Amino acid sequence: MKKLLRFSLMVFAGLMLLTFASCKKDPSVLKVYVRSASNQLLPGARVVIVGDIYSNPPTREYVDTIISNSTGYAMFNMDEYFGEKPEKGEVGYFDIIVKIDNKMATGRARVRANITNVETVKFDN
Repeated sequence: MKKLLRFSLMVFAGLMLLTFASCKKDPSVLKVYVRSASNQLLPGARVVIVGDIYSNPPTREYVDTIISNSTGYAMFNMDEYFGEKPEKGEVGYFDIIVKIDNKMATGRARVRANITNVETVKFDN
């Protein structure tokens, strides 16, 4: 009887460890696609995101810059903004500024923690 009880406790403890180990959080990512007026993806564009401190709810101060890759998007790791343990449903609002050559385009992004968020900024001309 003691062996059965001990075995049952070991199985239960093992299942609990597996359950907690599999509770990894998803990364917080913002992907910004950069497109021309003719809808072509643009590599080599400077993409800047700025936390909108006047948003409701307010977003903390934050600035990051990435150059769009060869397929025309910039991927920001937002875990740096949200931190190790973001609140459930935590949101940040960001202004997006994209520059290539002497042209500039803007956009806005609503970014949620533990989700891949996607925005597109398109140049007018």
